[in-house]
Amino acid sequence: MNPPEPERFRFPLVGIRTLLITLLLPGVILLLVIDSWNDYRTLAAITNEAYDSALLEPARVLESSIEFTPDGKLAVATPVYAQVILESKAGLRKYFRIEEVDPPLPEGARSVPAAGATVAGMPEMPRPPAWPSARGEPVFFNSVYRNDPVRVVAVLRDLYYRGQHRQVLVLVAESIGRRLQAEDAARRQELLRDARMLALVAILVWWGVAWSLRPLARLRNEIRARRPDDLTPLDASRVPSEVIPLVEAVNYHVARHRRVLDEQSQFLADASHQLRTPLAIMLTQAQYALREPDPQRAQEGLRAIVDQLGRTRRLTEQLLSLAHASQADPTPRQLLDLNEVARNVVVQYLPLSHEKQQDLGWASADPVQGGPGTPVVPVLGSEVELHEALSNLVHNAIHYAPAGAHITVSVVRGDGRAEVSVADNGPGIDAASRNRAFARFDRLEPGRPSGSSGSGLGLSIARAYARRNDGDIELRDGEPNAQGGAGLAAVLWLPLADSSAAA
Repeated sequence: MNPPEPERFRFPLVGIRTLLITLLLPGVILLLVIDSWNDYRTLAAITNEAYDSALLEPARVLESSIEFTPDGKLAVATPVYAQVILESKAGLRKYFRIEEVDPPLPEGARSVPAAGATVAGMPEMPRPPAWPSARGEPVFFNSVYRNDPVRVVAVLRDLYYRGQHRQVLVLVAESIGRRLQAEDAARRQELLRDARMLALVAILVWWGVAWSLRPLARLRNEIRARRPDDLTPLDASRVPSEVIPLVEAVNYHVARHRRVLDEQSQFLADASHQLRTPLAIMLTQAQYALREPDPQRAQEGLRAIVDQLGRTRRLTEQLLSLAHASQADPTPRQLLDLNEVARNVVVQYLPLSHEKQQDLGWASADPVQGGPGTPVVPVLGSEVELHEALSNLVHNAIHYAPAGAHITVSVVRGDGRAEVSVADNGPGIDAASRNRAFARFDRLEPGRPSGSSGSGLGLSIARAYARRNDGDIELRDGEPNAQGGAGLAAVLWLPLADSSAAA
């Protein structure tokens, strides 16, 4: 016996609208956040670049204003002009310092020397973290000067006078208050724009999901508005293509349900018709027995009632078997030896065949290699249903074949399937009428012995059970009879199974 499968974790069921919105909105929000952050960084970089360019301008003016005095000292040639450029505006405070680097550092030096002699400007200006290039490439950095957060630019210049190499460092600092205000304004605008965009995207996603699910809501309302007995197929042309397989599956289930209801209605109608006749006959026979003063004739009437009760009982059992065979629920299957099932059916019906003076024979299938207990003809199926199917075939052969007839039950292994043949040399059924033999309550009287009667359900029940076990029943020519014709052979076939399959 196989161990039970571990219970799998199942996610809680949610609506499609909730699921889609849950999957879409977080991704859209994340993309908007990433895009906003990139835009903000780009805008901040552009703002800083603009302010840095503006900060570099006075540094270049100071750099170009340095010259030598007649006595070989360094001085600012245009101090008034430099002072105007460095004037503080509202929210902007500028600081500058020009110092001489002594001795001059070689090109490519990266170490920052100590502060040199002040040529002009404020003392104790912040030192740059890296030494600027002598080729005029500036160095920008953030620092604090006199408790004021500033942005500083450092420019290095080489000067030559009468064969002397001199070097000056120009530092210009500017308070960053206006920068921070500009960045805050840009950030607020970005957040406001993103909030509007997020609200618009959320509305569009919500509306798009709701609009896409309208066909499902319409389909739901259509199903709810139907009458309980309305089993017409659903219209698959008004739903999205992704839902069409589901609608087709529902239509297939509805068609099966409608077919089952039709079969049940037909079965009830046929059963009521078939039971009404024997009940009326027994009522008439009982009334006759009650009115008959002769005890012997009354006994004959009672015996007729008993016979009719036996036939009615057989009919009732056949109807119950037919109802069970017509059920759509699958039955448990196991590994069976079809040879053994057929032999048990033959043993069961030997007394009935002897009573009718018939020769009921048995031909076993050839054994296969294997140990004790290995099935001769292995099949997967329900033992009860296969036994009932073969019982109906054998009972039909005994019932309709005349006295002295030969009935042979044989089992053979074919190419991928097993066959059980119930052949007799009775009157048989002509080939044109054999398909009708499987119809319910259809009795083919021509060619049958006088006095034969039946419910017309045997072959229908046998075929229903055979098909429930993935097989079928075929009617073929049987053994030659005394009239020179062929009898009838009812062959039940099933797929062969692997003899090693687990029960």
